[in-house]
Order: sequence, then C-alpha cells, then structure tokens
Amino acid sequence: MIKTLGAQIKEFKRDSILTPIFMILEVIMEMIIPLLMASIIDEGVEKGNIRHICIVGGCMILAALGGLFAGIMGGKCAANASAGFARNLRNAMYENIQTFSFSNIDKFSTAGLITRLTTDVSNMQNAYQMLLRMFTRAPSSLICAMIMAFSINARLSLIYLAAVILLGGCLFLIMSHTTKYFQQVFKKYDELNASIQENVAGIRVVKAYVREDYENKKFSKASKNVYQMFVKAEKILTLNSPLMQFTVYGCILGISWLGAKMIVVNSLTTGELMSLLTYCMNILMSLMMLSMIFVMVTMSMASAQRITQVLNEKADLVNPEQPVREVRDGSIVFENVDFSYKAESKEPVLKDINLKIHAGETVGIIGGTGSAKSSLVNLISRLYDVTAGSVQVGGLDVRKYDMEVLRNQVAVVLQKNVLFSGTILENLRWGDKKASKEECIRACKLACADEFIEKLPDGYETYIEQGGTNVSGGQKQRLCIARALLKKPKILILDDSTSAVDTATDAKIRQAFAQEIPGTTKLIIAQRISSIQNADRIIVMDNGKVDGFGTHEELLASNKIYREVYESQTQGGGDFDENGGEK
Repeated sequence: MIKTLGAQIKEFKRDSILTPIFMILEVIMEMIIPLLMASIIDEGVEKGNIRHICIVGGCMILAALGGLFAGIMGGKCAANASAGFARNLRNAMYENIQTFSFSNIDKFSTAGLITRLTTDVSNMQNAYQMLLRMFTRAPSSLICAMIMAFSINARLSLIYLAAVILLGGCLFLIMSHTTKYFQQVFKKYDELNASIQENVAGIRVVKAYVREDYENKKFSKASKNVYQMFVKAEKILTLNSPLMQFTVYGCILGISWLGAKMIVVNSLTTGELMSLLTYCMNILMSLMMLSMIFVMVTMSMASAQRITQVLNEKADLVNPEQPVREVRDGSIVFENVDFSYKAESKEPVLKDINLKIHAGETVGIIGGTGSAKSSLVNLISRLYDVTAGSVQVGGLDVRKYDMEVLRNQVAVVLQKNVLFSGTILENLRWGDKKASKEECIRACKLACADEFIEKLPDGYETYIEQGGTNVSGGQKQRLCIARALLKKPKILILDDSTSAVDTATDAKIRQAFAQEIPGTTKLIIAQRISSIQNADRIIVMDNGKVDGFGTHEELLASNKIYREVYESQTQGGGDFDENGGEK
C-alpha cells in the first residue's frame, strides 16, 4: 500500500523532502531560545550585565526570525506537496477507472468510487501534510527537548520520561479502539453518497410520486449512521485532552516543587528551572501533536486502503501482445459460446451460442426480459470476455484485436442513453471528434433527429443539460443513434434504442439504415415485432439460449415463442402509434 501511494508523489518529491528539513530547522531554533533565555537570567539579570543581555537578546531575535522563516517555508512546501499528492491520486484513480472493463466496474459502486475520489483523497491530503510537518516536527522537538533537559538536570528530567511513557501507552490504547470505527465510517459514507446520487438522479420520479418524505427519512437514516460512527470514535478520542492536561500540570507541579528545593540547596539555578519548564511545554506539546497525527493517520488508513484498491485494480480485459489494428468487415460468428458475469456462478448467462451473421446483414434480436439479449451483444465489442468458446468479428477472435480499434468499429446505442452537458454538436462529436457540422447534420437526418433539432431556437448549438434532461426520451435516443452513425462503424448495435419513438419514426430510421449504410452489419434488439420483422434474419432468445434463427416468415412457421409474441402484438390491430406519434 505504501509503495502504491508513494508512487503518486512524483514531481513533488522535492517539496516532500524540503518540508522535514525546514521543520527540523525550526525545531533547532526553538530549542536554542530557552538556553539563551537561561543565560540572560543567570548571567545578565542576576549579575546586572546589560551588555550580555543585549548580545544574547539579539541572538534570541535572530533565532526567532530563523525559526519563523523555516516555519513559513515548511508550511509552503508541505501545502504544495500535499495538494500535488492529492491531485495525482485523483488523476491516477480516474485514469485507472477509465481502463476498467464492465466486470471491474461491477466490483465498485458508483457512490463508492465518488467517495474515494473526494472524501478519501481529502483525508489522505490532510494526513500527508500532517506527516510532513508534525510527524517531523513533533518527534524532533521531543527528542531535542529531552536531550536539552537531561543536559541541564538529569534527575528532574526523569519526570518528562515518565510522562512520555504514560501518555504513549494511553494514546496507543485510544488509537487501537478508534481504528475500527474509522474503518466502518467510510462504508457509511458510501451509503450516504448513494442516497444523494439516487435521489438527485431520480428527482422527477420522486416528485411525481410525492415521495419526498420517504427520501428525507432515507437520507436522515444514512446521515445518522455516519454521525453515530463518528460519535463513537470521538467519545474515545476526547480522552486525549484530559490525559494531556493532567500530564502537563502534573509535570509543571513536579518540576516546580523539586526545582525549588534544588535552588534552595544551590544544585539548580533560576534560569535552568525556567528552561526546564519551557522544555516541559515543548515535550508535552510534541506529544499532543503526535496524538493528533495518530488520529489523522487512523482515519486516513481506511481511506488509504480504499484508494489502493482502486489503484491496484487491474483491468480484466487487456490487449494481446501484438494486436490486430484493422477490422476487415462486419461479419460476426459465435462458436460454442458460454458466458457468466462471475467465475463462481453455477449457471451461465449464455449457454452454447452458435451464430453466423454476414457482413452488411440486418439481424433482429427478440426475447423476454432476462433472456440475455444485451449480454449477447456486449461480447461483440468485448465489453466482457466469453467464459468458453469464441466470438469472431471480421474473421478473427475479438481477443486478437486492439480494443480501441475494435470498439471504434462497433457502435452501440443503448436503451438507457446518456447525453453529456454541452451543445448538441459537442454531443454528436463523441462519435467522431473531427466531424464537420455537415456530417453531423447528415447523421441526424439518418436518425430522424433533424426534425426536432431545426425547431429548437439555437438549432445544433442548443445546450443539452446534464443527463439530457431538457430533451425527451425519443429525442435523446435519436441523438444517440446519430452519434453512433458518426463513427461510421462496421457493426451497429441498437439495444432497444427506438423504444421511445413511434413506429412511424422507427420505420423511417430503419429505412434510412438500409439505404445509407448497406455495408454496416446492423443488430437490432427490440420488444416490438414491427421493429425487426423486415430484418434479413431474426434471433429468438430464451433463457440464455438461441431458440430460433431465421426470417420473419420462417420463425412464424416454426418457432412457438416468436409466433406467440407476434400474435399478442397484432391481435389488437397493430401498434397504436404506427401512423404517428412523437415527431
């Protein structure tokens, strides 16, 4: 874990090294001042030597200025190093997340990843800054003060040693009890973020069903869980303060009482006693800083483990050593394919799939909910790897291709489409970042999206809100189809992506595909028979298996499932919107 996190310091190593140096320099300056003060009292004040007071007082001013400079520079370097470390952690996690396959992403919740990129990284930033500054300053101040104290009077300094041992033992017990609570609290943070994310994303549904009270209670429960875990930890941590106060005043009383006796018998001077009391405060403040460090480190350990999990997660899908960088055509072959989302699953999602689809062919896919239609097409662009068998595109196993090359040639339009904040043109250019406006308009005409875009006040420069909330479901689907067409793919997969448009528009889109991209292999997953009955062939899926594969007429004659779906959809005279609907 330390090696993984340490690798993210990178260009901030210099600041990370300079910070402890400046902190040690500041401590040295602070340790000199009590000695100079003792000299002023013993050699200057008591003997009435003004010259000595002026000279040593000047040295004290120089030491104070040196300590001030070192403190400022140490703070500046620590801020640069910790902020840079946090930036690198975020970048490294985000970049690694981009390499994840779907199976990797399935291991982490969305809320969990957000917490790691925000709260956990902030904890690590604070902890790193404290380690660079206080973890250098506190031990060095403690050691220097102990050495100075023992050099003045070893007998009195034993009081410090006893205090250090007492406080050290107590802090260890406190930290060991609070660690388990801090490890649990970040899991509660994930639940809290999940509640927020779900509510904000589905706010329209919440208001439509008047479920604000329910969501408030749900959020309050998640928030209360975080509160309770922190309270449990903080109750134990509050023991720090009374322990510290007891030790501080105990040391002061002990040193004052014994020191006064020693002054009476001339075994200790007044200046030396003043220095010992100053070192007493230095030692105890160092212990206080160490206790704060332990608190922060204890909290950040849970964060460090969670961040390391993301950084060390390796993508399940990787390129071969010598990947093929050209897809010959859009032909697709499934050979004895089995597939499971998890290796330990007893029952595969797809079982013994054998299919051969020709380049340029239009193939419909139909089946009930949970029949693994989407799982089937996800294997084509290698979003998942098969458990057994092989999937071939362009005559080659998809595992032999460079994944970026393969996915650039396989465009997928999902039922639940995602648009990003930005103009319509910016969203369209996700398909091809170099596409001209004319090419974008052409793609929108093929997807029947130009009909509504031209009616918008700003046309193709219309701003799309986050998630596409200012366009309808059908408009969003057509924009996503246009975006996919701009990729000029060899394979186009429509995963129930015309479900929100009327059948007349659906028919126009399919007709445009047939006329404009005849060489592209088109796979159309649909629930409506009307969307796929004119396809060259149709796949009927049932419980992860291919139940039938043929033309509309062949399946009507030979496949029971297809015939039942067809009859159930046509008994009422066809789709209600086949002559119109959403335009």
